[in-house]
Amino acid sequence: MPVARPLLTFALCAALAGCGGLRESRLNPLNWFKPSSPRETIVLPAERADPRPLVEAVLTMSVEPIPGGAIVRATGQTPTQGWWAAELVPLPVDENGVLVYEFRLLPPTTRTDVNTPRSREVEVAIFISDIRLDPVREIVVQGSGNARSARR
Repeated sequence: MPVARPLLTFALCAALAGCGGLRESRLNPLNWFKPSSPRETIVLPAERADPRPLVEAVLTMSVEPIPGGAIVRATGQTPTQGWWAAELVPLPVDENGVLVYEFRLLPPTTRTDVNTPRSREVEVAIFISDIRLDPVREIVVQGSGNARSARR
């Protein structure tokens, strides 16, 4: 059966070549969300359960796929140093598949310096499961002055 070996080799090469299309498909987790971009802020509900103020400015935002879901990371800038207890607080997913996270944190308890912009940056992240991500088409991280979003 000397013909079977080249035929098997050809079949394996053809099958492997067909896998190249997976790189651009929605099945590839690396294609789930594009890089973030500036976005208009979303009107927030008048009543809120969280008393912490929103971060002054959202500088960066990214969605990183991992097994079982994704990690949303954001960097915000505060007016002074010493802000703490930062968290991305989720709002319900709307009918258009937009998941909004409010970037909330607490102000310093004592008077603090302004110093350099880099020293006033605060980073925060949150894990989102695949189940929660299923209806989501866009993720928005919102501060008081701006918002950033990443779309599928």
